[in-house]
This record gives sequence, structure tokens and C-alpha cells, in this order.
Amino acid sequence: MKNLFKVSAMLAVVVLTLTGCNCFTKMAKNKDDVKLTCTPEVLVLNNGKVEADITVTFPVKYYNAKAVVKVTPVIVFEGGEVAGATQYFQGTKVDDNYTVIDQKMGGEYTMHVSFPYDERMECSELQLRAEIKCPSGKCKEFTLVNLNNGAIPTKEEAAILAAGGAEADALKRTFGLTIAQGVNTLQKDIDFADAMQNMASGYKNVITEVTRADYKYAINSSSLSRKAQTTDELTAFQQKAAEQKDNDRIKQNIYINGYASPDGPEKFNDKLSAARSESGKKAAEKLLKEIGLPLDAASYGEDWEGFKELVAASNIENKELIISVLNSFESSSEREAQIKNMSQVFDVLKDEILPQLRRAQLVNSSDITGKTDEEMIALVREGKFDQLDEKEMLHIASTGKLGLEDTIITLEAAAKEYASVTAYNNLGVAYAEAGEGVKAAEAFNKAVNAGGSATEINNNLALVNLMNGNTEAAKAYTVNASKETKALAAAAEGNYAAAQSQLEGYNAAVAATMNADYTAAKQFIAKDASAEADYLRAVIATKQGDMEAATAELKSAISKDGSLAERCKKDVNLRGYIGKEIVL
Repeated sequence: MKNLFKVSAMLAVVVLTLTGCNCFTKMAKNKDDVKLTCTPEVLVLNNGKVEADITVTFPVKYYNAKAVVKVTPVIVFEGGEVAGATQYFQGTKVDDNYTVIDQKMGGEYTMHVSFPYDERMECSELQLRAEIKCPSGKCKEFTLVNLNNGAIPTKEEAAILAAGGAEADALKRTFGLTIAQGVNTLQKDIDFADAMQNMASGYKNVITEVTRADYKYAINSSSLSRKAQTTDELTAFQQKAAEQKDNDRIKQNIYINGYASPDGPEKFNDKLSAARSESGKKAAEKLLKEIGLPLDAASYGEDWEGFKELVAASNIENKELIISVLNSFESSSEREAQIKNMSQVFDVLKDEILPQLRRAQLVNSSDITGKTDEEMIALVREGKFDQLDEKEMLHIASTGKLGLEDTIITLEAAAKEYASVTAYNNLGVAYAEAGEGVKAAEAFNKAVNAGGSATEINNNLALVNLMNGNTEAAKAYTVNASKETKALAAAAEGNYAAAQSQLEGYNAAVAATMNADYTAAKQFIAKDASAEADYLRAVIATKQGDMEAATAELKSAISKDGSLAERCKKDVNLRGYIGKEIVL
């Protein structure tokens, strides 16, 4: 740590040369022995706060037994300042309840200061401001002292201070002793959104839609009646096939499958199902002749699977027992025998289930190709969300083909229309990527309210709380979070060594830089050509004293992201560039 009293004016000097403040006169003798240190020397943003330990070491026989010093730490920045907790020191003969400095023994005293972070603090100074009081002379009440030259205010300065306002604030700043400059805000660069997880859209560009219609037969018959060929079900089948014929996004595959009900001899039923397949094919060709699509035919014998499905969907008593019996036997004859032995239900099966299985089933398996990504993008940009379903909106938002603004607009439309867990969750991730932490948290909470489980979006809830500086709230979720999320939680709390060991890529590089492991930091982003990675490489080069490399990396970063030109002017990590223009 530096002895700030030996590189600039110091607290000791203040109290040493004060004209008219009798109890401080003799304290000047050992001024060079008073030590003042600030840890860290460059302030660091951690968990939404800026903290430091300021240590003052008073030598033996230094502190006047009647003196009182009031010290206030203040972070000063353009447009404002934030004061920390005031600390009081008193001599042994002062009748107050402050920290006592024994003249005979001296002592070391540490003030822990903590400030809530303000964006303006990035380019700032940490000052100490002191007021003095002694029982005789001009300082019987606390009097502001200039810590840079030891002077108390002149009459004119006292009048300005008494009046208050901007001029008084400016004067107070000139009286303050700067002990640290700038705030290292690299922790803000941790990309919590990058670790958040989108839910799958469920979108498929090609979906298969199956339509069925049955030709029904009399028992043991493969002949179709006129009535069996003119049902509403068959008419609807034909109409849909005709409507889809000229749609170039739809490929229709039409089949006719013959079946027999599983009663009677198995060999007979095999022949019967084949005959039904043939007669059904002829009827179907007649039904679909205007469409002109090929028609495949097949036979499947006894329809035990259809039997199970119909029984499971029925209201028949003991249906679970019937299905259990079917699953217990492989042989068709054994199954039939067991079912017939269940006399209490067989009559119901014979009347309600078996007639439905005497059929030739017409099947249209249509492969439907959806919109291209380009078509979806065009609809998004035209605001025609009514022409996109939820899965399409979730899909196109996940492709990276939309800009972030359009992605958010698309997901907002999906969430508004469908209010689904997936839409809200993915919207939360998009908000986080845009730096909208509060909106992201609201979206994730809506996902939970829409029926999402805490487990399902646990990582996102942890990460958004970390992003918003709510580390205590995040702990409720980090317990069951992924290793990556736990590592990011460690980084958010300033435990960069633990974070570095569990992270990869850019986030790992930030943690390693904060951990002063610059070699590892460069390795983590060796293949990252983003503006952010270039900027971080410039920071690392600056810390290693390689200003030529730092300048080259800064120019590269700014060429990719112009906003970084302003950032580097205030970044304490790039001291050599503060206030300067980078010429590309």
C-alpha cells in the first residue's frame, strides 16, 4: 500500500498547520509518520456496491489529547457526489463517545466505506473531507479544513459554505484529499444473458398431418354396399384431398389398408383383410379419380391394435382388465379365447367394438412444408403477426436472423397472443440480451405464473437476479442451478478465482482479468473477434504495460462498435486513454 502522506498532502498536514486551532499545532511535528492507505487503490464495482478500507496509522505522541477530527469519505463525479459514513476521532481528554486515539500509544484505525453504485462513478474520485474541533482557538465547533494544504476557510470561503449550493459544493471538493481514483466496472461486463436458456419452439418446417376415413364391411364380407361408399366421413376426406392438390407446400401420400376384426380363424381373417384391401382400393380410386394421386394398398390381418385403442377410448366396464389380458398373450387364438371367456363383456365388445374393425381404412398422410425463414422475417417486418402461429414466431425469433429489436417485438407479440410459458421465458432472455434486466425479470415471473415450474426456468431466474444486482434473491435459485450459473454467481459476489475455473469464453476472460490472471484471460478469448473481446484485450494489454498492443486492440474494438470510443475515455482500466480521442 502507498503512504499517501508522502506522495500528496495528507490528513496529518491538515491538522498541523491550522492557524488559530490550538490543539492541532503540535501535531505537525510527526506529520511524515502518519500513514494513510486505501485498499483497493483503484476502487472496484462489486455486487452493485463500491467498497474500500481506509486505514490511518497514528504514531506515538502524535494525537493531541483535546483534539476531535470528523472524517467523511465522499465519492465525487461529474454532476454529483455520494457521501459515506462519517468517522470521528478524539483525544483521551475529550468527553465524547468517539474512537479514542491515545497520544502515548498511537494506533491504527480502519474505516470500511461502502457506496451504492451510480453509473456516473465510473470516472470519479474517492475523497476524504475533514472537520476539526478543539476547546480553544477558532475551531470550537467543527470547522472544515483543506486536507491539501491544512488551511481553514477564509471569511469569504466560510460565507460561500454557509450559503450552500453549487459553489459551496465545488469549494468542498477543493478541500478534499483524493485517496483513490476511478471505479473498475469490469464486473458489469459479465454477460449473464449469454448463459440464459431459451425454451424450444417446437417448430418443424415440415409437419405430417394424417386424415383417415373408413369403408365399413359386414361380418366375414369383403363387398362394399353403396351406403358404405357414400358416408360423410369419406366425402370430407375427398374434399380435403382435392383442396390440398394444388398446394405446392403439401405432398399427399394416400393409402388403403385392409383389416379384419379379431374374431374367427386367423388364416381366414388374413385373406379377408386382403380382399377388403382390394375392394377398398377400387372404391377409393373411384372416390379420388378427379385428384389423380397414386394409391397404395396393403392388408394387415386382424386389427388387435385398433381393438386396444377402441377399448381404451370406450366406457366399457373392466376395460383395463381387457387390455391387460391382450398384453398378456402373444397368440391371436389365445387372445380371442380369453376375450370370449369374459362373458360379462364379450357381448358389448361384439356389438360396439368389433364391427368398427371390419374395414378398409383410407389414409392421407400429408407432408406440409411451412413458411421459409425469409417469409417469416418479411411478415415480422411488416407487422403481420396474425399470419404467424406461435411456433413460427418462437422459431424465427430463435434463429438469430432478426435483429434484437425485431426479436423482442416478435416475442412480445407471441406472449400477448398466447401467454405461454415458452413465449414469456424466451422474451425474458431477449430482454436480458438487450440489457433490460427489470423487464426480463417480469417476463420470467410471468412464465412461472403461466404454469412454468421453477425447475424449468431456475437458471434464468437466478441469472436475471444476478444481472439486476439482487444477489440475495438469486441465492434461492443458485442452489439448484447449473455449474455455469453458480460460477457467475461467484463472479457477481467478487469471487473471481472460483468463477474463472468454471466458466468459458468471454465471461471466463472477465473473471480471469479481475483475478489478475492475464495469460488465462487472453487464452479464453483467443478466438473471439467481437468488439467486446478486442476491448477486453486492450484492458489486459494496458495492465501488462503493453500500450502499443492496447492501442491496436482499442482501434479494432471501436471500428466494430463506435460506442466504445466514449467508454474508453472514462475507463479507469485504460488510464492512458481517459479523456482522449482514439484516431482510427
